[in-house]
Amino acid sequence: MQFRRSRDVDEVRRTILDLHVEVRGDFGLLDRPFNTVERFDERLLAYAKRPGWETVVASLPSGEPMGFCFGTPLGPDTRWWASMITPLPDGYTTETGARTLAFQEICVRKAWRGRGVAQRLHDELLAGHTEERVTLLVNPAAGNGKVKAVYENWGYEEASKQQPFKDSPVFAIMTRPLRQL
Repeated sequence: MQFRRSRDVDEVRRTILDLHVEVRGDFGLLDRPFNTVERFDERLLAYAKRPGWETVVASLPSGEPMGFCFGTPLGPDTRWWASMITPLPDGYTTETGARTLAFQEICVRKAWRGRGVAQRLHDELLAGHTEERVTLLVNPAAGNGKVKAVYENWGYEEASKQQPFKDSPVFAIMTRPLRQL
């Protein structure tokens, strides 16, 4: 497995969109407004404009993509914490640009699921960052709870719930220290 890091969305946009369509299609999600390729592309381009955005694409030695992930450090003006359903403790949502990495997306092609590719992608992205903690959103119903359980196995704990878009699911917001002890 090879990893390619990029901060240039134009270099990887087509690969990311193609993988999104394939993977979300496998799960029957593309007919939901929040998951259409157009809405995903809007979010991808918005995230990629933020300082520090980075993606990692995993591929076979032949160059065939296996999956991708991307994330962005949360700046002082972030709206990441703005849609909380349950409040968080004072100071929890204070961001500096160096405190929290938002792990925003991960997709792995069907042939490579269950083989550790997702965790290797995740770990590869985190290895290039120095923030104190990492956060992500997960639909607790995804995979009948199995997706959330994977993140729990990776050390994440649920901090709250939020619905960042009118047409998005209610997500569990999970965090963990960036470096596991």
